[in-house]
Amino acid sequence: MNWLAWLLKYWPQWVAGLTLLSAVLAAAHAILHKRDSRAATLWLGFIWLLPLVGPILYLALGVNRIRRRALALGIQRSAPHPESREDLGDPEQAGAQHLRSLARTVNRITSRPLSAGNRVEVLVNGDEAFPPMLAAIDSAQCSVTLSTYIFDNDAAGRLFASALGRAVARGVEVRVLIDAAGLHYTFPSIMRQLQREGVTTARFLPLLTARRLLALNLRNHRKLLVVDGLLAFTGGMNLRHGNMLADAPRHPVRDLHFRVAGPVVAQLQQSFAQDWSFSTGESLAGIRWFPVLTPAGNLTARVITDGPDADFEKLRWTLLAALAEAQTSVSIVTPYFVPDPALLTALNLAALRGVQVEILLPEKGNLSVVHWASRALWWQVLDHGCRIWLTPPPFDHSKLLIVDGHWVLLGSANWDTRSLRLNFELNVECYGRDLARSLGGIVSEKKRGAREVTLAEADGRPMPVRLRDGVARLFSPFL
Repeated sequence: MNWLAWLLKYWPQWVAGLTLLSAVLAAAHAILHKRDSRAATLWLGFIWLLPLVGPILYLALGVNRIRRRALALGIQRSAPHPESREDLGDPEQAGAQHLRSLARTVNRITSRPLSAGNRVEVLVNGDEAFPPMLAAIDSAQCSVTLSTYIFDNDAAGRLFASALGRAVARGVEVRVLIDAAGLHYTFPSIMRQLQREGVTTARFLPLLTARRLLALNLRNHRKLLVVDGLLAFTGGMNLRHGNMLADAPRHPVRDLHFRVAGPVVAQLQQSFAQDWSFSTGESLAGIRWFPVLTPAGNLTARVITDGPDADFEKLRWTLLAALAEAQTSVSIVTPYFVPDPALLTALNLAALRGVQVEILLPEKGNLSVVHWASRALWWQVLDHGCRIWLTPPPFDHSKLLIVDGHWVLLGSANWDTRSLRLNFELNVECYGRDLARSLGGIVSEKKRGAREVTLAEADGRPMPVRLRDGVARLFSPFL
């Protein structure tokens, strides 16, 4: 009782001591472990200016526990492949021989070799992507694996849930992985229908436990469907009705997705298997999931996974390498453009070397703060010769990078810190002039309906708007 009375008597000192100790520990962790000095500085500000609240926020949002768990599960960086093939798919006279250096660099960045004999087909919007995806599920004989960030409980989502249920009824092994945050874009979620259909489903990092709340930032943004281990669909498209523009949805979204066949499908399936093992502990192995693959085309490709685990910053390094190797042209299509200083410098250096750098962004973003932060950066690239076009509504969620009319990077990642440092992303690099030419035509079509932003326009924003955009830019390490 005396001890309790003494504790109550000096409770202000105890609270002050706890506050100071938590701030010191959190600040020390941020200084030692945050690689981005801007993020470290912002966290130090939160930690010291918001007593107790700041350290708790840092514990919840600033500490990466995923790498430790990935290593415990054996999901870690494997040995590099220094002898990987460097066949770029076209003969030397195609003018892409300088990209062999890029192929060697990415080989050392990633843990996967280049794979020849692939075919990649472009699918525009859900109108072109969803029917073949559903048909592929209905034709499945052995297995279906599906990973997505958003799986809405709407007209499109229910079509996929029903198709997956039919596959289960035929005896097909089906595994569906949905990000726990993306699952709740509609209420009720699609999970109940999937369970009624008998689909084996898992959530990536469920949020409804105290432990999971400490990983709010670490979301699985990958989009992938693999059927029988032979055919894959990947890109940036979520499963939601808004992508079906022919239906005139309430919130239309333009996007690109891709149908992939050939040996690189094994790398895509491997990516899903690692995520599934991480989330459930179940190992997917054997011919049902990984059959023998034969050439399906003449495209050379490689999967690049990125995330706050063993794959940390692999995609960012790939972008920097591609910009350094570019000789004639760089075309970027992205919905969110908040690059860090290194990427800004790489873009500007490419433009100063005479490379034509074009960046296509939505005229009206769906995330206001991210759009404001992006606008605050535009002058930095426009001032050195890069060009920016704004595409009109509906919102364009497409993600694409084309270098020198030969190298293509497609997938789920955006040009922002959330994609390049916080989320789990899945991209595919492709070497092939035919694919690059096809996608270049899509970029040209987008430009025809867009308007170009001038440096005078970027600098001429009213002062209140510039201040608002500048404040938003301060939070770019978290966007």
